[in-house]
Amino acid sequence: MHSDSLLINALYYLLAAVIAVPLFKKIGLGSILGYLCAGIVLGPHALAIVSDPDEVLHFAEYGVILLLFVIGLELAPNKLWNMRSHIGLIGGSQLLLTTLVIGGLLMLLSLSLQQSLVLGLTLALSSTAFAIQLMNEEHILASPLGRKGFGILLMQDLAVIPILILVGVVVLAGGDDSDALP
Repeated sequence: MHSDSLLINALYYLLAAVIAVPLFKKIGLGSILGYLCAGIVLGPHALAIVSDPDEVLHFAEYGVILLLFVIGLELAPNKLWNMRSHIGLIGGSQLLLTTLVIGGLLMLLSLSLQQSLVLGLTLALSSTAFAIQLMNEEHILASPLGRKGFGILLMQDLAVIPILILVGVVVLAGGDDSDALP
């Protein structure tokens, strides 16, 4: 993608968001659905302004990075310290229990231990960007339930790097074994 087409495409994305998000909020469907529909309209199956979704991937990653940065700016160290039980106990429990349940079900479906573990850990995670936006729209982020949810999301974000390392170890341990990963 050339720099001039990147700028033109960025203007298309901004225009689509400026139209879709207020429209969807006005009819009560929320901004997240507005962003999704704007992406569908701009995508290869509608107007085809974005013909290759991989082309836009790096641009989209900046948006997620900026959202997480803004969330980090709002976190004071004393708030983080006060949330340690939400992050460690509730977030860790959610991650562990969800992994065990999903991994156990996948093992019952005849997947290997490695496959079940990787898929269980992956499916135990959720999108912080999506969840924070939704909790913010519903005005529950500042409530006790919202703080618990935020603690779970924070634990999931912290767990991503160890999970990626574990996946790498599972792949290396699998060697030439084709059933090490799905």
